[in-house]
Amino acid sequence: MQGREMTLSFPPFTRAVIWLLAINTAIFLFLSAFGSRAVIQWVYLYFGLVPEMTIFHFAIWQIVTYSFIHVAFWHWFGNMLGLWLFGATLEIAWGIRRFLELFFVGVIGAALTTIIFAFTHILSSPATVTVGASGGVFAILMAFGMVFGDNEIMLIPFPFLIKAKYFVLILIVVTVAFAISGGGGVAYLAHLGGLFFGYLYVKFAPKQGFAGRFSLSEWYYGLNNSYYRWKRRRAARKFEVYMRRHDRDVHFDEHGNYIPPDDDARKGNGGGKSGWVN
Repeated sequence: MQGREMTLSFPPFTRAVIWLLAINTAIFLFLSAFGSRAVIQWVYLYFGLVPEMTIFHFAIWQIVTYSFIHVAFWHWFGNMLGLWLFGATLEIAWGIRRFLELFFVGVIGAALTTIIFAFTHILSSPATVTVGASGGVFAILMAFGMVFGDNEIMLIPFPFLIKAKYFVLILIVVTVAFAISGGGGVAYLAHLGGLFFGYLYVKFAPKQGFAGRFSLSEWYYGLNNSYYRWKRRRAARKFEVYMRRHDRDVHFDEHGNYIPPDDDARKGNGGGKSGWVN
């Protein structure tokens, strides 16, 4: 029996993955090269996730901005590697819009999880700063395990293959164990939040994503049409008033369409009225 040949292949760099890699890398390099201790502390305080700042000072932007800040090289490198290796495959399968939805659902879900546990003083506190893209990356890992569960991946540097669903299961067990032990100053609560919200997104989000279901362009054009219909009704009312001042009586319907005077005797249409079709 011939043994199975082990191959090593990497996904391409897809568009959304490149965007996320570029933003995270640019911020990491800038802080590493030019950030003094005071500057870094200021960035952490106002753009990291600090639950007491987020809630009491209404720094709502922190539930997103914290994900673009990384503490050290391995923190940045590990998140970017996971984002590329697993995220690119999902982006190819789902498209840019749905992939970005998943990532930011994980980021925001991880932030909410961290905030809730911080105010219960379980494994964290409201003054604790959380940074890093792990919430979004762990949501991607969960989605990959659910969608491509039977795909085999190689655990670098270990030379053996494991199915993606088992890899994600091991990841969950390890993350829960470290979160309970409170070890290492790593935001395991954010990891768990990313995993949980990644699961919810894959399980319950529309197949085309929320942006596909509730198209922003359709909403914009609907709002734009409503505005112009309102302007037409307003102009019709003004014209009625103007014509009455000149001893002429004209009428428009509720849509702003002109109603011609009753000319059934001439047209023989049974007294029917016609107007512009909207």
